[in-house]
Amino acid sequence: MSELVRLEVSDGVATITLDSPHNRNALSAALVGELTQALDDCAADDKAKVVVLRSSGRVFCSGADMSEAADVGMQQGSRTLISLLRRIVAHPKPVVCVLAGPVRAGGIGIVGACDVVVAAQEATFAFTEARLGLAPAAISLTTVRRMTDRATSLLFLSGETFDGAEAARIGLVTQAVPADDLESAVGSVLESLSQATSQGLSETKNLLNAPVLADIDEHGDDLAAMSARLFGSDEAREAMRAFLEKRSS
Repeated sequence: MSELVRLEVSDGVATITLDSPHNRNALSAALVGELTQALDDCAADDKAKVVVLRSSGRVFCSGADMSEAADVGMQQGSRTLISLLRRIVAHPKPVVCVLAGPVRAGGIGIVGACDVVVAAQEATFAFTEARLGLAPAAISLTTVRRMTDRATSLLFLSGETFDGAEAARIGLVTQAVPADDLESAVGSVLESLSQATSQGLSETKNLLNAPVLADIDEHGDDLAAMSARLFGSDEAREAMRAFLEKRSS
């Protein structure tokens, strides 16, 4: 089997790279499983002080793996995604997300779960669920608290595409910079974080993320059930089939 997620540790930084270009890093069961394992490995590695999450190509994540969702439904998939998001939020080390290009749907849930997000201004985002007869149920747990209320309403309901600059303006990402400056901006963030102690980073992250963890623990099961119900509906199945046929044509 090919490796869909790569992990490297150097100079106190654990870099997790999503590397599944054939489906634009869609959240297949295999990719989520490997990402979960990589996060656990980082947590246990004393040499890693900070975690960087990025992709090998421009596309960070295209959302749920529609082929899996259409074939087997999302009963377990929704719970697995929420478990992954919780793992990032509760991770003992800061997770810095680097976005060079497109992020969609469930991938934005991962972005919301990360502690610091540096994006290229040209990166694009879209909560596409409503256009597929779904709702951004699971990923609302990590995105709603990040974003301004009015922006959330419009973007959740419309599914319209927005760029990195807008994502920074509404609070979804920390910073948006020109593509040519992305790596230097990430380096500056890592340099700043390196000045803190491991305990300082961990305890401060716990303080900041306590409300998000409380939301996940209180509402996660209900939202997973909602997501699974919508994925299994006739309307969503028809929309997903049309989406897959359009993409393959």
